[in-house]
Amino acid sequence: MNIKIPDEAQYIINRLEESGYEAYVAGGCVRDAVLETEPKDWDICTQALPEQTMKCFEGQRIIETGLRHGTITLVLDHKPFEITTYRVDGTYSDNRHPDTVEFVKDLKEDLARRDFTINAMAYNPKTGIVDFFGGQEDIKDGIIRCVGDADKRFQEDALRIMRALRFAAVLGFTIEKNTSNSCIGNRQLLQNIAVERIAVELNQLIVGKGVFDVLRTHTSVLTEIIPEMIPMVGFDQNTAYHCFDVFQHTLRSVAYAPSDVVIRLTMLFHDIAKPKCYHEDERGGHFYGHAQAGAEMAREILQRLKYDNDTIETVTQLILYHGVELHPESKSIKRWLNRIGEVRLRQLIEVKRADAMAKADQYRQGDMDALDRITATIDEVIEQQQCFALKDLAVDGRDLIAVGVPQGTAIGKWLNRLMDMVIDEQVENDKGKLLKIVQEKKEI
Repeated sequence: MNIKIPDEAQYIINRLEESGYEAYVAGGCVRDAVLETEPKDWDICTQALPEQTMKCFEGQRIIETGLRHGTITLVLDHKPFEITTYRVDGTYSDNRHPDTVEFVKDLKEDLARRDFTINAMAYNPKTGIVDFFGGQEDIKDGIIRCVGDADKRFQEDALRIMRALRFAAVLGFTIEKNTSNSCIGNRQLLQNIAVERIAVELNQLIVGKGVFDVLRTHTSVLTEIIPEMIPMVGFDQNTAYHCFDVFQHTLRSVAYAPSDVVIRLTMLFHDIAKPKCYHEDERGGHFYGHAQAGAEMAREILQRLKYDNDTIETVTQLILYHGVELHPESKSIKRWLNRIGEVRLRQLIEVKRADAMAKADQYRQGDMDALDRITATIDEVIEQQQCFALKDLAVDGRDLIAVGVPQGTAIGKWLNRLMDMVIDEQVENDKGKLLKIVQEKKEI
C-alpha cells in the first residue's frame, strides 16, 4: 500500500536518511491512512538520537518538546512535526509515564512499546508499511488489540484503557477478548490518571458510532470513573413507557442522540438520579423530582471531571428540563424561547428525541410526531421573526423614560410586562401601541 505523506514529512525523512539514519512516519497517521481517513498529525520516528536529529535540522525552528523521552518538534511552514528517537520504556511507577527510556536502533523494538496493533505501524515510501504485529489485519477485521501483553500495556499507562474504549467506539470496532478482559481487570488504575485526561477520552468515546456496544460490554470501566451510575445498572423502571432498565435506556438514548458532546453528556446523565427518586404505587413506578436531582448530580460529576463552565451549565439545564411537557402552540414555544433561547431549545428537542427513541416502541412514534410539530413551530416563529426576547422588543428603557416612567426597578418591570403581553399575543410588537399601554398606566 502506498501512502501519500505531506511534503514536509517526506522532507524530514529524506534529510534524516541522507544523514545515515532510518526514518518513518509512524503511529496514528499510518492507522488513519490505512483506514482511508485524513491523518491529523504526521509523527516521525527515527534511529537518530535527539541531538543528532537537531543537528540535521540546524538553523530551523526546533522545539525541545521532550528530550528526555527522545522527542523534538520541528516546525515547517508553521506546521509542527514530532520526531522521536526509537526507544524502549522503563517502568511506569505512576501508571502513566515511563520513569526512564532507553534509545535503541531497532524499529521493531520501538513499535513493540506502543499501545494497540493498529497504532504500531510505520511507513516509509521506500520500504512501504512496516507492520510487525498485525495492525492491518486487525483494521480489516475491526479489532482493537494490545501489542503484546495487555495487562502490561495498561499497567504502564492506565489511560490506554479509556483509549481502547474510545477507539472501539469511534471506529465501530470490537475489543479483542484478552484486551477487553484486561481493560476491565485493570480499571481501578484509572484512579491514578488525571481527570482532565479521562474527560478528553470520555468525550470522544461517547460521540462514537459504537458507543452503545462498547459501554454495554465495559460498564464497569464507566462506573469506575463515574461510580454514581452503579445504581442505574439493572434498575427496573416498572412503567409501561420503558422496556429497559435505567442503565440500558441511558445507553440507548446516548446512541440515538446526535453525535454532539453536550447532547450525549446530557443523555449519559439525564436519568442518573432515577434510582434515588424511585417511588411505587398501584400505577407502577414513578421518579418524581429526578430531573432536578439529576441536574445536581451531573453538576457535581462534571465539576469533579473538571469540565468547563459552559458545558456544565448547558448539560445541567438540559437535564433539568428534559422531562418538561412542551406544546406546539406559538405562545408556549415563545415562552421557552424567551426562557432558554433558540440554541438551547433546539438542543432540548434533540434530548427529548433521543429519550423518546429509547422508550418502549408503542410510545416512540407518538412522541416523535409531537416533537416534529414543536420543531415546526420553532421554525415558524424564527422565520417570521416573532418577538420573544427583550432585545427584539420594539421599546427599550429610554423609550419608557421618555414617556415618564421613573428610572429604577419600574423600567425592568414594565419591559418584562410588555414582553409577556407580546409573547401572549395580547398586543403587537409595535412601539406606538406598547407606549400607549405604558402611558395609560405609568405606575407598576
